[in-house]
Amino acid sequence: MADVIRMPPRGRYLAWEAGQLAGVSGLTIGQWARRGYIRSSVEQAIPRIYSFQDIAEAMVVHELLERGVTHRDIKKAIRELGDCYGDWPLTDAKLATIPGKARARVVARESEADYDIGGLGWQQVIEPENLEKIRAQLRRGGWAVRALPDLEHIEVDPERLSGRPTIRGRRIAAEDVAEIAAARDGVETLREDYELDEVEIADARRWWREVRRLEAVAA
Repeated sequence: MADVIRMPPRGRYLAWEAGQLAGVSGLTIGQWARRGYIRSSVEQAIPRIYSFQDIAEAMVVHELLERGVTHRDIKKAIRELGDCYGDWPLTDAKLATIPGKARARVVARESEADYDIGGLGWQQVIEPENLEKIRAQLRRGGWAVRALPDLEHIEVDPERLSGRPTIRGRRIAAEDVAEIAAARDGVETLREDYELDEVEIADARRWWREVRRLEAVAA
């Protein structure tokens, strides 16, 4: 098993902000935190404050649920991996899933074999690409990036604007750009006052539109 490296939480996100990036509702984020699927590592009291790492964990939970892994098996994986992989085991361990007749199973790769969290022995499997790309997707705008693979100008840096999604390399929130662009003369304002180009503005609007769509689906 890997050595535990304790890393400080980075960024500050309320539940609704975490949900926008993880592709679920803020209510779901709160439920997952209360039930132990993710942490609110910045602040555990109400209102909970989540870190960049917590959101990455939430994206893995979302991914595993979509792959048919049960809440019970996810919780078991977290419990069994926590001692060896620290505060964010789902993103630190090398996870994979195996489809099954009744439900999918989750496994953790160790050396040349895979430890079956479901307790059904060792299996040889190929890790799913989506689980390997979680962190990269989060840095590019979170769950919305899955529907917008060509998105280039959205960035999530936990050291910039407390981790809010921004235009890449700039200190302006992507949400703000999208809202300004929707106003009369907004695009002109963004060009002249913020020196944004057409592609940056378009990416912000596309990203924000997909975030809002995901929020409506999750509601």
